[in-house]
Amino acid sequence: MAVQSFPVGLQPSVASSATWRSRTIAIVLMILIAGVFWIDSRYPALIKRYDSGTKISAKGSLTFGLVYTVDRSMPLATRVWRTTVNWLDANRVGMTFSFLFGPAALTYLAMLRRRRTTSVYLNTLFGAAVGAPLAVCTNCIAPIARGFFASGMSTESVLAAMFASPALNVVVLAMTFVLFPLSVALLKLFTVLFLIFVFVPFIARKSSAMTSVAPIECPIELPVSETWGQALVATILSYFKNFWYIARVALPLMLLAAFLGAFVIEILPAQALFVPVSFLGIAAVAIISSFLPVPMAFDVAIAYILMAKGVPLPYCVTILCTLGIVSVFSLSIVGKTASWKIAGAAYATTVALGTAAGIFVKLLF
Repeated sequence: MAVQSFPVGLQPSVASSATWRSRTIAIVLMILIAGVFWIDSRYPALIKRYDSGTKISAKGSLTFGLVYTVDRSMPLATRVWRTTVNWLDANRVGMTFSFLFGPAALTYLAMLRRRRTTSVYLNTLFGAAVGAPLAVCTNCIAPIARGFFASGMSTESVLAAMFASPALNVVVLAMTFVLFPLSVALLKLFTVLFLIFVFVPFIARKSSAMTSVAPIECPIELPVSETWGQALVATILSYFKNFWYIARVALPLMLLAAFLGAFVIEILPAQALFVPVSFLGIAAVAIISSFLPVPMAFDVAIAYILMAKGVPLPYCVTILCTLGIVSVFSLSIVGKTASWKIAGAAYATTVALGTAAGIFVKLLF
């Protein structure tokens, strides 16, 4: 694993001289961005899906809603194009938030003297606590995670936040326990907790020496004593520099992920899941499901819808335990920013956990 350097942001030695005015402006910026997103969009949408209960529906193969209808009689290229557009439309609000909030978080965190503790478990717990209330899917958390990485947060904190945001949100957890039998909901929760509190500390220890953040260079000189005007200018300059750092990598990867997800889901046979359960079939479902980029709570919704339509329970449980935890987009951001080996290990572990959950259900029921 090669060391990844981050040539943007605030150098730690420089950032430590930032006055409380700079930090206050950065905090206010984060609160404004997050507040508008949470209050105006995300939590109302999640609560609406929760209130739908057993009537919850998904119109698209990767989305709750549609811009263009997609029919299996259409040519593959047309279906892929339309599904890609549907995905981009479904994620426009969440992605806008992540591309705005990620640079704000990087701007603030780079002003702090310490961004991690000496305990890998405390760092993991901190990351999970930060990620759970963010209420963004595995795709939308990716640009934010790039900002977290660049700020100097520990690998375990960033990974824990990425896994916790789509899977440990209180509304999504409530949906899971409402729609599925208690044993299935607990199995899903176990796989998430294993991923966060077992896999994350393990992989962080293995990779800490090779993924250390290099010293961050920055042309912005913060005076030891700032006026409000100086603090505002310095913070705004840092924010836009950090925005470019995140967007120049994350935006092309987002478009590529939208296309790849659409292509994979559209080449699958329509009745692929309505087949007898096999160990190989469960593994195949886990491999594909862990790859697909889906919106927040889509994993819970589609797993329930498929179960209600008669798809065998082991396949539904495998989808529930893999879909939306990671995706081709979030893994590509981890690979590009930190380490491709970490990204590969996260994907393999998610697939293994989902496969094990599906096989467990098959043997038990």
